[in-house]
Amino acid sequence: MDQGNHYGFRLPDELVLLRDQVRRFMREEVKPIEDKLPHDAIACAPEDLARLRTIAAEMGLTRLTTPVEYGGNALSALARTVVAEESAKCRMGAYTPALGAFGGGPPVIVWSGTHKQIERYAIPCIDGEKRAYVALTEATGGSDPRNNVRTEARRKGDVWVLNGRKMWISNAATADYGVVFARTRDGAPPQITAFIVEPHFKGIEFREIKVLRKPSPYEIVFDNCEVPAENVLGEVGGGFGVAQTWLVDARIPYAASCIGMAQEALDMACGWVKQRPARGGVLADKQAIQWMIADSEVELRAARLLTYEAAANVDAGAPGKVDASACKLLGTETAWRVVDRAIQMFGGMGLALEMPLERWYRELRLKRIGEGPSEVHRVVVARDKLRNTDGGSYFR
Repeated sequence: MDQGNHYGFRLPDELVLLRDQVRRFMREEVKPIEDKLPHDAIACAPEDLARLRTIAAEMGLTRLTTPVEYGGNALSALARTVVAEESAKCRMGAYTPALGAFGGGPPVIVWSGTHKQIERYAIPCIDGEKRAYVALTEATGGSDPRNNVRTEARRKGDVWVLNGRKMWISNAATADYGVVFARTRDGAPPQITAFIVEPHFKGIEFREIKVLRKPSPYEIVFDNCEVPAENVLGEVGGGFGVAQTWLVDARIPYAASCIGMAQEALDMACGWVKQRPARGGVLADKQAIQWMIADSEVELRAARLLTYEAAANVDAGAPGKVDASACKLLGTETAWRVVDRAIQMFGGMGLALEMPLERWYRELRLKRIGEGPSEVHRVVVARDKLRNTDGGSYFR
């Protein structure tokens, strides 16, 4: 197979080099550290992370998504997608790609904040000195944020007073600040505004919500929490636009990272069945196994092509909302099925904690809900199709 022809998608030469560089970094630098960690570890030792980040920086693999004006590489959507797929091929998978060596993406403040907000909040995140969370989802549901946000913010002199609750917020209790979305005016649709909230503000409480893997997300309770007016992110009433920018930008690499985990699981399973004895031969000789492999490979190729196409469309300036929903839906659902089949091919060994498969399976179960559950993305795709289809040539 041509090196640039990545499972049917012709990657530009520079992205082939980037892909191979990340792949080599994962094999030579990340895996030896990860092999020494407990099965459910969510981070490596600080000294190991510092070393990985130094090596990554020397290879030009840090600040990948940060705009150039803030010292970043400003990778294209397709490049970010390639990196996301390769860097998830580790035991921590899509939760902590490459053990965090490449750093996180820049906070949404980079694109929506004032100069002062960018200097105070965004730059420290880019430099790795601070961490941030985004709080959009509530107990009433995160699928329709425009209408389901119940947290209220009322103007009172030089502050906004927040009251309400946010649910399922990752990193909330350990972050240095968060971007919180609240209703600032009722109506149809309601007016939503984004606020930068710091943990030391009075009237804010974090409550852990235990789920099927560590680390836990949090419920955030706002009880007359006063936020300075200067901490409004973007325009008052412009919060939904801020949220859409963040969500669309995140969903395509999100899908790619899930595909990366699943591809690694399938490759591992293929290696296993080719040497596992089974009734006078090996498991790979059995039709049932071959069909699992064929279905998994075909589905992964389809999901990857859709995801790469979505990224390429964004780079070409096309609206990304529907494409992002389509690849997030297919990527997460496909990856979950493929890892499930890989576990089945390994048999009992697939459930063993010395293998990464059961951890990936749990992570992918969360991924089918995170960044919008599959059902919501089906609605997005269906509505777009119905809106833009006239019934086909048969009825003309």
